[in-house]
Amino acid sequence: MKTPAAADVGAHVIAWRREIHQHPELGFEEQRTSALVEAALRAAGIATRRCAGTGVVGLIEGGRPGKTIALRADMDALPLQERSGEPFSSLTPGAMHACGHDAHTAMLLGAAVTLAGERERIVGNVKFIFQPAEEGPGGAKPMIEDGVLDSPSVDAAVMIHVSPLMEAGVIGWRRGPMSASCDDVNIAVLGRGGHAAHPHKGVDTIPIAAEIVTALQRISSREVDPMENVVLSIGVIRGGYRHNIIADRTDLHGTIRCLNESVRAAVPARIQRIVEGICSAHRARGEVVFEMGYPVVVNDPGLTDRVRAIAESADGVVGVTEIKSPTMGAEDFAYFAQRVPGCYVRLGVAPNGVDEPAMTHSPEFRLNEDALASGVALLRALGLRLAQAL
Repeated sequence: MKTPAAADVGAHVIAWRREIHQHPELGFEEQRTSALVEAALRAAGIATRRCAGTGVVGLIEGGRPGKTIALRADMDALPLQERSGEPFSSLTPGAMHACGHDAHTAMLLGAAVTLAGERERIVGNVKFIFQPAEEGPGGAKPMIEDGVLDSPSVDAAVMIHVSPLMEAGVIGWRRGPMSASCDDVNIAVLGRGGHAAHPHKGVDTIPIAAEIVTALQRISSREVDPMENVVLSIGVIRGGYRHNIIADRTDLHGTIRCLNESVRAAVPARIQRIVEGICSAHRARGEVVFEMGYPVVVNDPGLTDRVRAIAESADGVVGVTEIKSPTMGAEDFAYFAQRVPGCYVRLGVAPNGVDEPAMTHSPEFRLNEDALASGVALLRALGLRLAQAL
């Protein structure tokens, strides 16, 4: 492939995005996507290496010595059956790029292959991180453990995520917490079965589970500072056998999301206390298992200000706006931002003429491809100017 110039890379970005979209791959299965990324980078003369299995890392060493920045895109899809109606919809049953990772990958590729022709203008190094498994089980941590932030050591990391709630092409920035932590809780309520005609002879776990669901909501409303953000949602309840049998076991599965790591650390003990107390009061037994997931993404204030300034002056960026509130969605970019100063920005991809666009993680999700040029423009500008600003 001939390396495209910055002026005409847009068509390549859309073609890459559509190719990836038609062939979605789940976490750590991104072999086809990784091969596409490697081929495009190598054609542009960018050295690559595999990292954490299906992860790909490209490196441009600038013409002048300086610091190293990392630009990160995720590559994996979601286990959804697509219903977007796009002519390039998924050809893989049960898999879909419903979160924009196809666009993230294509935009970073577009920035990388054009920056490859401008090495002499680059101060320091630009590391391009194409990460697997953001949707789960998580690819950032394995990449870090595999040395993605080393050789050369990364001084700052930036990522872009699309948003259907923002005007197409507009870049959104925010200092401090940007996305929430995400932990899972699994609760088993254990009682004693029996005949529904004689409930006093058993220990019915279904009403006990219902009481637990209600009581858990008082953690956020009565046990946490109202200025803090906590979401505790029980998404699954499974219990019972048939209409005339007392259920001896009911299972609850939920998610906990916070924007403050100290609040996050205190929630499990509160859940444990409530479950054990309610179960004990009703002659049942409760078992609670936590699966700790992604931490809070905290945007480094100084780095975010530099990214914002570059975005505001970058040719091709449609607009720049401050995001007033973080999202309670989670992002494993948090692990990068724990190791080095990090900045997560959003790119508006709202479809034209749609009042209520489908959200990410919806089988109907669509994005406005006109917005991708703005994302490429920002990534290029960061590659050229961010290391000098650190």
